[in-house]
Amino acid sequence: MSDQNNLSPVERIKTASDALRGTLKESINEPITGALYEDDQSLIKFHGMYQQDDRDRRDERSAKKLEWLYSYMIRLRLPGGYLTSQQWLGLHNIAGEHSTGVIKITTRQTVQLHGIVKSHIKPTIQAFNTFDLDSIAACGDVNRNVLCSSHPKQSVLHEEIFAYADKISLLALPKTRAYYEIWLNEEQLADRKEDDPLYQDRYLPRKFKIAIAVPPNNDVDVFANDIGLIAVIENNKFIGFNIAAGGGLSTTHGNPNTYARLATMLGFLDTEEKILKAVYEIITIQRDYGNRSDRKLARLKYTIDRMGIDTFKMELEKRCGFQLEAQRAYEFTERKDYYGWHQNHEGKWYYTLFVENGRILDDEKIAMKTGLYEIAKTNKASFRFTCNQNVIVSDVLEDDKKEIDDLLVSFGLASHTDNTSELRKNSMACVAFNTCPLALAEAQRYLPSLIDKIEPLIIKHKLEQEEITLRMTGCPNGCGRSHVSEIGFVGTAYGRYNLHIGGDRVGERLNEKYKDALDEAAILTELDSLFSAYSNRSDTNETFGDFTKRVLDSSTNQN
Repeated sequence: MSDQNNLSPVERIKTASDALRGTLKESINEPITGALYEDDQSLIKFHGMYQQDDRDRRDERSAKKLEWLYSYMIRLRLPGGYLTSQQWLGLHNIAGEHSTGVIKITTRQTVQLHGIVKSHIKPTIQAFNTFDLDSIAACGDVNRNVLCSSHPKQSVLHEEIFAYADKISLLALPKTRAYYEIWLNEEQLADRKEDDPLYQDRYLPRKFKIAIAVPPNNDVDVFANDIGLIAVIENNKFIGFNIAAGGGLSTTHGNPNTYARLATMLGFLDTEEKILKAVYEIITIQRDYGNRSDRKLARLKYTIDRMGIDTFKMELEKRCGFQLEAQRAYEFTERKDYYGWHQNHEGKWYYTLFVENGRILDDEKIAMKTGLYEIAKTNKASFRFTCNQNVIVSDVLEDDKKEIDDLLVSFGLASHTDNTSELRKNSMACVAFNTCPLALAEAQRYLPSLIDKIEPLIIKHKLEQEEITLRMTGCPNGCGRSHVSEIGFVGTAYGRYNLHIGGDRVGERLNEKYKDALDEAAILTELDSLFSAYSNRSDTNETFGDFTKRVLDSSTNQN
């Protein structure tokens, strides 16, 4: 069991929080400051929010002896990333009334709004509630938004598999009524006794992530999650999931005890009862054995490596009351979003729109936010978010396709997607500055301009058709999943990035650090050299990731 001595401060906050209530009611109504009371800054994460501030203005405000400019990010719980047209209209209006106006698609298939001042938190949550949307457990030391392969063309069984995202999300929701009492004015029962057998009063040692993949597309980066479920389909019938555990990409610069890790395959499960039971019990093992003293070593990957995979699996089977079967055959051949129009087995149409780094807004180039709003107003499409921060205009009937396509064309959304390079379409960045308190370097604000300078190198070396994955994070916590890309940038300081290469195309191999703390000029020099060597490779079927893995292995052997 986890060491109950020397608990981290966050552990004490959780157990003393009265089931995540803390003093949130009081600190939300405190008019003197834009911030919450210190302990509540941890608790509000469990309600799907982070306290942030505008880091661009810290020095200015400090010089004037003013409080930092605090605001809040609210993230929705959207299992599988699905919204109806009416929910999209609600999201559009709520973003305009309460936040910066930008609808931000995250790398976990949901959306978050930034820049919400303290007095607008409750109205925002209440507005979302009118559209049957919530932010419960979207952040914090609990299971977070459950991912699932997003495109219904993936399989005739997509709907059946997709339903598991919601089932697992409901299974792993905290049982406390704190969210409803604080934000939705639900009356607190004086004699209440909330029993939460999953989380107890401790919750988890750290965040917990689950993803569901439908081969042959690993669009969810299934092995980067604490639990990865890989659908097994035989003779056009869904027969169960291969289940893997222990993935996680966050590290800490200068701390060799931290590392990125891909999930380890545990076995196969063939019934819904067994699948949900195994997911539940993996969470309980992490609850009981996870490190509660050092949060940097608290993810499931460290628990598994400390216990050993065989011991972990034995404990899981003991708690489940059944044994896992041997894994079934599967194959990933791609990891991508299907841009443009595609039709599924039911005859419905789906248009995947490229959204650079997930930021939906109107700017001088394109009125993307307005265009999607007009599409939602037709009530002839729904919306699905991808784990690559794009949006799918979904479930369009044949008779309605022309109307939706005309809107995509008239607002420039179709040409925007069609005219974007393969490299940019396969890029991704985390939020970083100016709101993320952990950021060491820029990411989403910088990556587009860096790609502007990389694209000429791609053209120079005749690599325009190569679907090279390129990802950037502003710190080593891994929200942009840089460690499972073919080209990964990890921020070390403002304007400096570690360059990682050698990841595979489908997300089954971590990349490796190639160069430390490069500035932009050095990044372009290194990529120019790598692209040159790759364009002259002898194996024409080799992906960029596999080629650079050979470069790394050759360098290691020579040393």
